[in-house]
Amino acid sequence: MRQTLLAAFLAAENKLVSVDTLAEELWGTTPPAKMENALQAQISRLRRALHRLEPDNSAERLTTSVAGYRFAVHWSEIDACSFLHTIDAIRARDGTDLARDIADLRSALAMWNGPVFGGLAGGPLCQVAALKYDEARNTALEMLFDLELKNGSHAKIIPELTELVNQNPLSEQFCSLLMVALYRAGRQADALELYRQLRLRFSEELGIEPSPVLRQYEMAILNHDPLLTRFDPEPAGRAA
Repeated sequence: MRQTLLAAFLAAENKLVSVDTLAEELWGTTPPAKMENALQAQISRLRRALHRLEPDNSAERLTTSVAGYRFAVHWSEIDACSFLHTIDAIRARDGTDLARDIADLRSALAMWNGPVFGGLAGGPLCQVAALKYDEARNTALEMLFDLELKNGSHAKIIPELTELVNQNPLSEQFCSLLMVALYRAGRQADALELYRQLRLRFSEELGIEPSPVLRQYEMAILNHDPLLTRFDPEPAGRAA
């Protein structure tokens, strides 16, 4: 319960969280009869745990108001927020220093060492935050490998992209990046087989065809389009 409560406050990112929202995070649609008393008990337990963890911190992390509770925390104290901040900073650059952007992206991604909130399910507040962070991670990975391709590092990233495709078998973005990397490494047949496998999965699991963009990648590989081997740096995050 304390873990879920803490996760909810961290997901709120220093904003006020109402009593009703916290109750839904902790108990869903079946709160206890004396919900406010039960919530106050959990808040007290969390405060005691925080005091043990930060005995020298004179400022009160968790404050109460008529509207709810606020957990005082700076964005730099939360790995997920630091990660988002780094991604935004890279996007704001002019994209001319590929090595710097790649290094910063890898450093930010290295902060991930498991699922969001340690896999804790939580309620709507935690679930929305987890979805946001996971989507940001996938975007950062796409940015990273797009820049690695622009930097001519296609051979180096094939094992990483292969693992990502295995973990995300329906991701067209990771598939297209791996197709280009394989093609540049002289593995045209493997790149086309990767597309064939994705198309089969789409047909069997979703009942649809891959997007026109991915089909254009297939045609480009079949036709040995010279654009596939052009190294053309452009700002990080820009869609191909």
